[in-house]
Amino acid sequence: MRAGVGLVDVVTRDAHVGPLLNRLPEAMVHGDDNDNGRAPSGLDALISEASAIVAGPGLGQGAWGRERLRAIFASGLPVVLDADALNLIAAGFVPAPANAVLTPHPGEAARLLQTAITDVQRDRFAAARAIALRYQAVVVLKGAGTIVSDPSGAVSLIDAGNPGMAVGGMGDVLSGVIGALLAQGLAQSDAAACGALLQSVAGDSAAEEGGERGLLPSDLMRWLRCHANPGGR
Repeated sequence: MRAGVGLVDVVTRDAHVGPLLNRLPEAMVHGDDNDNGRAPSGLDALISEASAIVAGPGLGQGAWGRERLRAIFASGLPVVLDADALNLIAAGFVPAPANAVLTPHPGEAARLLQTAITDVQRDRFAAARAIALRYQAVVVLKGAGTIVSDPSGAVSLIDAGNPGMAVGGMGDVLSGVIGALLAQGLAQSDAAACGALLQSVAGDSAAEEGGERGLLPSDLMRWLRCHANPGGR
């Protein structure tokens, strides 16, 4: 929401509803413990009203996650995929939709390419291009020097960010920012590049304010809002 999206619906397990609402009361949180092997009709209703979807963080790789991912992909909506969504695609449980933005870290990238992490890190540009071509998707390869690529072979290097951002949860922020930009009408490649840059400069502003050591994903929130607004600081 700090990146400008007007409404966020979260679908999660029933046990997670209370903690999520306590942490983020602005979100619409929906409990879903349906384990009968198919996604519930309530999810279809939420999808029908959505402009874009972020899937993967906290999803899990069991039947619950797979069925919800299939329902999301069937919608044809722009989607950002991270974490377990990428693992499910890499394992062949679900095919990646052509309108996806994939946001792997080097380990997830290696699984998507069925290669070693060292191979990904040896030539990050080639790895990003290879994932984009194989899955016909826009790819944001996270790491020191985030790379954005698309199936045409075009690449962008995000020359921002800092070592303090190498903490758990920072990639979830990136996925959310890209999803917010997709929901506001940006094309996949533009949302991916702009989202990666926005998150990186927000991280730099947060580090400038309090230092890189101990930087948390939540420290970026006010800076995302500042940098998402023209002239904001």
